[in-house]
Amino acid sequence: MTAFLKLLQALPTTLLITIISISIGFVIATIVALLRIYKVSVLTQIASAYVTFIRGTPMLMHLFLIYFGLPPIIDAIAKKFQLGFTSTSIPLIVFVCFSFSLTAGGYMSEVIRAGILAINRGQIEAAYSLGMTTAQALRRIVFPQALAVSLPNLSNSFIGIMHGTTLAFTLSITEILGQANIVASTNWKFFEAFIAAALLFWGITIFVEKLTAVLEKRINKYNRGGVA
Repeated sequence: MTAFLKLLQALPTTLLITIISISIGFVIATIVALLRIYKVSVLTQIASAYVTFIRGTPMLMHLFLIYFGLPPIIDAIAKKFQLGFTSTSIPLIVFVCFSFSLTAGGYMSEVIRAGILAINRGQIEAAYSLGMTTAQALRRIVFPQALAVSLPNLSNSFIGIMHGTTLAFTLSITEILGQANIVASTNWKFFEAFIAAALLFWGITIFVEKLTAVLEKRINKYNRGGVA
């Protein structure tokens, strides 16, 4: 019980990293999915290469590439434009969130792309016949239905990124598993500490699954009632 209470101190960090990464990743994923669907010259090839690279390399590698590769670029830009700061002034959690956002974007782009492609093309053509622009058709017709189709897999992405936050401890970010290591190293009760961490992750996962079920039901109800 003591170990569990101490692990709760790291819960906000885990949730913060997860929510920020998923939110930014969702935006990236949507843009990448649309680029690949509508085959925008050059950008489509870049988007495809990005997805292939992200899906073909480990999450830990993304973290290290950003952590070791981004600071020199930031320092060079800051020096050139005399911005008066260096990469050392940026909190480590920013690099972690940026890395995980790119990871989430790569994986979720395939989920969103599949969701959009699952929508009957005739609905989009009907929207065009009513005078809607592509943006309006996507926002009012396609996205609500695609979200309902994609929601279970998007929730899996959320859970996956949340579990992946345990890698942040490699950069000295104290999330749940990092806190478990700290607790275990102070009292030598490794089994109890890691069981407490597992139960905490399990509890969050169950909550996300329940929340997803509620959202899915509401979105489907909204879609059956038409779009405003």
